[in-house]
Amino acid sequence: MTTGNPDSKQLEQAPPFRPLKLVIIVLLLLLAISSAAQWYSRNITMPRYCKDPVGAMGRVHQVLTENTPAGTGDRKPYIIAARLTFLLPRESDEPLKDYMSRLQRYIDQQCQ
Repeated sequence: MTTGNPDSKQLEQAPPFRPLKLVIIVLLLLLAISSAAQWYSRNITMPRYCKDPVGAMGRVHQVLTENTPAGTGDRKPYIIAARLTFLLPRESDEPLKDYMSRLQRYIDQQCQ
């Protein structure tokens, strides 16, 4: 006759923790999120800039140089333009002129 804690039997029967499965699941989720973001960028976001690349570049310049680029007007075009800076971020010490040129080349490549 064994006198033991009743929880000890439950501990013995519990399946072992497998961190490898958890890591694989997390990696698959991260890959899925990354793929979805790239798809959205190519199919939804970039066509907005391709419709009016000159206007988009002007609004990006305003977003980067002015405190309130939209003033009291509609902010949506400026929010859309600001998203472009997330697709192609500015380097930490990159001059604005160089960044705008690199951004223009990126838009030209994507809109072909």
